[in-house]
Amino acid sequence: METPHPRWTLVATILASSLAFIDGSVINVALPAIGHSFNGTAADLQWTINAYLLPLSALLLLGGAAGDHYGQRRLLVFGTTLFMLASIACALAPSLGILLPARALQGIGAAILMPNSLAILGGAFSGDAKGRAVGTWAAAGAIAGAIGPPLGGWLVEVAGWRSIFLLNVPVALATIAIAHRFVAVTPTAAQALDWAGAALATIALGLLTWALTLWSNEYAVTTRALVGLVAGSLVLAAFLAVEHRRGERAMMPLALFGSRAFVGLTVLTFLLYAALGGLIVLVPYLLIEAGGYSPLYAGMALLPISLVIGLASRMMGRVAERTGLRWPLTLGAMVAGLGFLLLTRIDPQASYWTSVLPGLLVMAIGMAGVVAPLTTGVLSSVDARHTGTASGFNSAVARTGGLIATALVGAVIAQQGAGLVSAFHVAAWIGVALAMASGVAAFATLRGIARKS
Repeated sequence: METPHPRWTLVATILASSLAFIDGSVINVALPAIGHSFNGTAADLQWTINAYLLPLSALLLLGGAAGDHYGQRRLLVFGTTLFMLASIACALAPSLGILLPARALQGIGAAILMPNSLAILGGAFSGDAKGRAVGTWAAAGAIAGAIGPPLGGWLVEVAGWRSIFLLNVPVALATIAIAHRFVAVTPTAAQALDWAGAALATIALGLLTWALTLWSNEYAVTTRALVGLVAGSLVLAAFLAVEHRRGERAMMPLALFGSRAFVGLTVLTFLLYAALGGLIVLVPYLLIEAGGYSPLYAGMALLPISLVIGLASRMMGRVAERTGLRWPLTLGAMVAGLGFLLLTRIDPQASYWTSVLPGLLVMAIGMAGVVAPLTTGVLSSVDARHTGTASGFNSAVARTGGLIATALVGAVIAQQGAGLVSAFHVAAWIGVALAMASGVAAFATLRGIARKS
């Protein structure tokens, strides 16, 4: 049954999700300014990103389940309010000791508002109208991701890095007002939430991220890093045991992994988005620190990625409908790998048009071949009762890939001058290996999978 105010509902969900989309991309061009403001180390800059990604990755599935349990509109408003208050705390933070917890609260807010935004949208429309609404929502997300870096770069130059967080306040207030006025109240479910699974997932990811950050900054597996890796692995095993015991009531039902295609898509997502996440952090940092770019121009440098993905994804979705999913996902990942290969020759002192842009364009073309078919593939690889959970889990895996990649980029960020450029080239080679491996995973596991009608 459609909502009485479908257009305003669409506006509310777009505004809410744009908070998470913009904030996820805008922070990268502000990292050098934040580092200079607080005399931050490489590890401090990594945690400025990961403090947000960690709760977003770990709690995304719980956020969706909480909406079913307590009401999607209520959770959308709550998540947006929390995100807004955390953004104000980020803008006013006098030290990293305040900024990092505030970033974590932003991540919690995003983990609540994002799945409920899409759930509300799905319930407000039906038939062809639902497809158009979801397409509009996705296109708006791509646009938000595209304008984030250049807008953030401009704000950093004009008003300082704190202004990028205050930008969230009017958007959040508009979301809350529209949701209260126009978004319909949805029925709630009685199923208990998987608090134990959420806590264990958060602790496991936190320990592993901390250990990998130590490793990347100290260039060695120290005792502390080793203890963190072992402890994180043990907690992760405990999480899997809890999810197995809860069965279908789990935050992440292990029955999903009975599908070979779903396993392959999960591997592809983790590897490819880890490569992309590292790139999105390192390219603007390299251009600002080693190339002398302003934050605005460093943000503009990333614009082709979002534009190409946004414009070409829809076409690649239609191609996948005709050819099946195996070849678009395999070739898309491989082409993205070629883009990373071109970035191994990047020179921040050379012309942007000949040194930087070609690699970004080829990588973006490859990613455009993956984005739409990947979503379709995830939904096609599991039975109907698991499609919502599978989609949410795949989104969480993509963010976890970015989380792990950011935990490892400290070895690059800690360098200066020629050492920074050389370290970036090594990171680009790792991106090549990850992208190519993701293409192999797609080719090996997706034989015969087709789009569901």
